[in-house]
Amino acid sequence: MIVNVSDAKTNLSKLIDMVYHGEKVVIAKHNLPIVDLVIHKPTGKRKLGLLKGKFEVPSDFIDENVDINNMFYGDD
Repeated sequence: MIVNVSDAKTNLSKLIDMVYHGEKVVIAKHNLPIVDLVIHKPTGKRKLGLLKGKFEVPSDFIDENVDINNMFYGDD
């Protein structure tokens, strides 16, 4: 399917849904194909553990802060 830029602006959500369901959509300017609308594919895998050994979680991380609780809930 070839769609001109002005129509693509108006129907972007519909075009995205069409691409999501496998249809090929080309956006054109003055009927000259310019870009393909495609599903995003991540480049490369995520690398886990980059900060291993560089950050230590404080032992009081989960402890509640009285001052912050008072801001949200009052001085009860």
